Amino acid sequence: MIEEGKALFLQIAEQIEDSIVDGSLDEETKAPSTNELAAFYRINPATAAKGVAMLTDKGVLYKRRGIGMFVTAGARDQLLTERRAEFADRYIDPLLAEARTLGLGPEDLAALLRERAAASTATDTITEGKNPA
Repeated sequence: MIEEGKALFLQIAEQIEDSIVDGSLDEETKAPSTNELAAFYRINPATAAKGVAMLTDKGVLYKRRGIGMFVTAGARDQLLTERRAEFADRYIDPLLAEARTLGLGPEDLAALLRERAAASTATDTITEGKNPA
């Protein structure tokens, strides 16, 4: 899990966010404590606390005094909205710029996406040992 060149507290925050987005950490459930995170990743508890504090400031986690940190209701939707915006900025905008350069319109892009998605699905099915038919 530890990536070189990226702050550990950011990686902790991203890992918790990933767990919320993929549903393994449900809304209104207890999040891992800073001590649990520190022990699991073998890092300083203050570093883990910084990642958790970042999520608290962002409104993804909240504290129940004497009990621990919990996932905020609506956190998954909030994170999905943020990630969709980041996805558009990182991938869609450059894709549209290149498509314009190549003279491709929205229908052309949609057709390419459908074609590639179908090919990817067929490859995944074959890779899993299933017959695509």
